[in-house]
Amino acid sequence: MSGQSLGLIETVGLAVAIEAADAAMKSANVELVGYELTKGGGLVTVKLAGEVGAMNAAVAAGVAAAGRIGNVYAWKVIARTATGIDNLIASRETYGVPPSQQTSPQTEVAPLAVEPEPEAMTIPVVTVEDDIQEEEKPLRVRGKNSRR
Repeated sequence: MSGQSLGLIETVGLAVAIEAADAAMKSANVELVGYELTKGGGLVTVKLAGEVGAMNAAVAAGVAAAGRIGNVYAWKVIARTATGIDNLIASRETYGVPPSQQTSPQTEVAPLAVEPEPEAMTIPVVTVEDDIQEEEKPLRVRGKNSRR
């Protein structure tokens, strides 16, 4: 992957990310590295690899297609990636990366022994009254490429 360009399209929602990846892959000769989910906020980053000219066309097409059905948060094309960031691009959190595990031949599995059901437990219920507080308003985040 090092030496190739990297294209990133960050969208709000998985369906929008799939639309962006589909349009990008159909518009130019680029390879889909995978997609990565954020740890909150519903953002999904699509990762593409290929030549610089093809990457610029692919990211532009992906952003345009995704913008028609949802929100595109950000996009970026990195012309040539450094050799040290390959593991960051295709990390464990990136979906779509083929697993490196070898498939082992299947062995026969012994049937499970039937165990008796445990006795029912009684769980005490405690009612605690909390002070009712005013509801908080949700936080809105705007990126430099978002619509106002």
